[in-house]
Amino acid sequence: MERVDKILQHKKFQKYVKKNKKAEKERIFCRHDMVHFLDVARIAWILNLEKGLGIKKDVVYGAALLHDVGRYKQYADGIPHEKASAKLAPEILKECGYTEEETAQIIEAIKRHRDKNAAEEDNLNGILYLADKASRPCFSCEVESLCNWKNDKKNVGIKY
Repeated sequence: MERVDKILQHKKFQKYVKKNKKAEKERIFCRHDMVHFLDVARIAWILNLEKGLGIKKDVVYGAALLHDVGRYKQYADGIPHEKASAKLAPEILKECGYTEEETAQIIEAIKRHRDKNAAEEDNLNGILYLADKASRPCFSCEVESLCNWKNDKKNVGIKY
């Protein structure tokens, strides 16, 4: 996964991850960090395989690594993080060797990763949405009782 490694090594990606970390320093709930990005990537890959979608692994991982990369902008400027991430990702994707078609597919998935309707789609949009939600380990969270997620949305067991 050469292109994924290029994302991980990309200066701007690293800068955005650090900005997220700084913005979430005092956050007690799930963070938007490399652990989350990789959990989402791995779950999305499993979903891709289970559904037989045939999406390239580095496309799945590219979307997952970049889907919350602009989260710090939501804290700083109030910009929804899916929109901020969708604006930051294209330059990184291009410089890491993704085609225009792949970039468009990834950006669409990033924009829609909070759209409940995406859950019904058998494509990158759908698996990114589902993986993002399934990645949260509510069953072992020390502050779960303070979380504003509704109980029926919380992950109380391991699915992936």
